[in-house]
Amino acid sequence: MKSLLLLSLLALLLCCCQQPVTDEAGPNVFLITLDGYRWQELFTGADSALINRKEFTRDADEIRKRFWADTPEARRKLLTPFFWTVIAREGQLYGNRLYNNKVDCSNTMWFSYPGYNEILSGYADDARITSNDKIDNPNKTVLEFLNEQPGFSVKVAAFGSWDVFPFIINLKRSGIPVNAGFETAAGNNLTERELFLNELQPQVPSPWGSVRLDAFTHHYAMEYIKRNKPRVVYIAYGETDDFAHDGDYSAYLKSARQTDQFIQSIWTYIQETPHYKDKTTLIITTDHGRGTMPLENWKGHGSSIDGAGQIWLAAIGPQTPAVGEVEDSMQLYQNQVARTIAASLGIDYVNDPAPGEVVRGVINR
Repeated sequence: MKSLLLLSLLALLLCCCQQPVTDEAGPNVFLITLDGYRWQELFTGADSALINRKEFTRDADEIRKRFWADTPEARRKLLTPFFWTVIAREGQLYGNRLYNNKVDCSNTMWFSYPGYNEILSGYADDARITSNDKIDNPNKTVLEFLNEQPGFSVKVAAFGSWDVFPFIINLKRSGIPVNAGFETAAGNNLTERELFLNELQPQVPSPWGSVRLDAFTHHYAMEYIKRNKPRVVYIAYGETDDFAHDGDYSAYLKSARQTDQFIQSIWTYIQETPHYKDKTTLIITTDHGRGTMPLENWKGHGSSIDGAGQIWLAAIGPQTPAVGEVEDSMQLYQNQVARTIAASLGIDYVNDPAPGEVVRGVINR
């Protein structure tokens, strides 16, 4: 009887040992986007031509004091110091076309929904994604794909300032929690800060009807992260694009600076939190570029605006070699982001049609 019991226990132990073990603490990935933020400002800082035009920069003296310096390297560090003191030292940046280092949309639309679809699904869909209308995305995103993988169910979440993100991510089909637009935090175990944000958000007017201020997106995301410890997080900041459409270069620059601080606070939290430290990759990019010439074209984008398909890519994390600004001549595409996200988690992202290839330099596997 004892022998039979021992054999049964041994069989049970072997069975348990053969089950796949998932480390829910990592690896993790945070995807961050800055809507319509130009590569020109990221790599060369504030644009003197736009500062010197009163219709775009009404407080030029203040902007020069905050963001102007004699060299592009100094200007970009003033504007986005986290990118140029941390990512440039510990991570990677792609897209400085002054070195013929190119990152481009492969979609031909060059505006938001097509860009976000390409980032998240890994391929352009110029046949079906042709507007910014609130239409459920027919394409499965990498977020939805990851949410279906072992160890990732209910560990994927998204936050956005634009109210179209529930449709881009296809909330109804994917089941991924998406807090976007003017939505408040939901649930029975909200933190005091989430309850305060829920009260405050309706009291603070947004300049735009479909985009909330990025501070709400950021703090909703951070509270959710602290409370739920998701493995995959998407945070989509939106102010840079909307201030640019308004022709307000001062606000565009100030928003870029603030978003840089938001990203720094995310990275600081990751580094100070054992659940995430040394297990988490940040991938940062944009949905589209903007025009340059004639000068007024900086306000717009789309297929009729030259240069609006030019974007950039940055990454930092334990698997990302610290090479800084990549100055090699090369061509990357927006459709490579999705598979790179999955690769940072040790997962091969597959879809139909096939997503773009992994950016091999970002993930050292």
